[in-house]
Amino acid sequence: MDAKTVKAWLTDLFSDEEDPNEPAYDPVHVGGVVIISMAGIGGLYWLLWTLLVFEGGLFVKLSAAAQVLFTSKTLRDFGYVGSPYEMGVFEGWVGNLVALVLCGVVLAALYRIHREARP
Repeated sequence: MDAKTVKAWLTDLFSDEEDPNEPAYDPVHVGGVVIISMAGIGGLYWLLWTLLVFEGGLFVKLSAAAQVLFTSKTLRDFGYVGSPYEMGVFEGWVGNLVALVLCGVVLAALYRIHREARP
């Protein structure tokens, strides 16, 4: 590339003239899309992290509860001593349960939007 081509490219890049064939993008709309996307991804990350990772996740608690219900194991075998103090593997069950309910609400809302959008 020679100097004239670079100068012409830079002049064209920073010129005020707009090509009528290009779509017009409003920077506020682009910024809004970026912010809303980041917030949505952050919310999804928090929701899935709380459901699957927080205090061992939901599957550890469901597995322990199934073993207590269907085998001869007791809550004490899983470290449960008392509700607010030592809950063993059941620590954080409220957060996991709230995340499960919110996942259900989000999935139901997305399904409803998808169903209404179909022709």
